[in-house]
Amino acid sequence: MNLKKMVFGTMALAMVSGSAVAGSSSGTSALDDPAKMSPFFTDAGMKTMKSEAETKAAWAAMSQEDRDAVMKDCADATIAKAHENFCKMAMMMGK
Repeated sequence: MNLKKMVFGTMALAMVSGSAVAGSSSGTSALDDPAKMSPFFTDAGMKTMKSEAETKAAWAAMSQEDRDAVMKDCADATIAKAHENFCKMAMMMGK
């Protein structure tokens, strides 16, 4: 009986921890975070970027940690393709 409980307990733990690990590795990028990205866009759908001056001001207002996360995501070709216009601007400002 104890062996049966241990096997089921182990299986349950494996399923719970497996889904937690999968969720952490497939998290969204910083570029998909509305809290970080809304200062750069004029619309809620984050399709239309603000002017260059407003974009530079928003970039300067970001923490260094957030800027690093954005630059890391823009360096990923797959993510950058989905955010092409923003990443071009970020790469210019991040130099």
